[in-house]
Amino acid sequence: MSDLTRRIMAMHRLDVIVAWAFVAGLWFAIIFVAIATWSLAPSSAARIVLLIGGAVVLLFNTAAIVAMLRHYREDRDFMYGLDIKFLDAARAKRKGM
Repeated sequence: MSDLTRRIMAMHRLDVIVAWAFVAGLWFAIIFVAIATWSLAPSSAARIVLLIGGAVVLLFNTAAIVAMLRHYREDRDFMYGLDIKFLDAARAKRKGM
């Protein structure tokens, strides 16, 4: 495995971990808010509406992150290779100063 491939895999792995951490954080936040504000809802109908709204947010946000990660995996070599190229150029420029 080349150095570039290892660097691409490492960057991709970190992005995947961060993306799933954001998804987990969103789930925890929505669940926490639902529990913390449960008694503030004026009726059971309002609670159901709020639960459905929260579930829709969780569903669509999670689906969007999954789609983003799938796209990153498909174009990983191009996207991360380009990032690494510019990072290396910036690092070389700083060393030259």
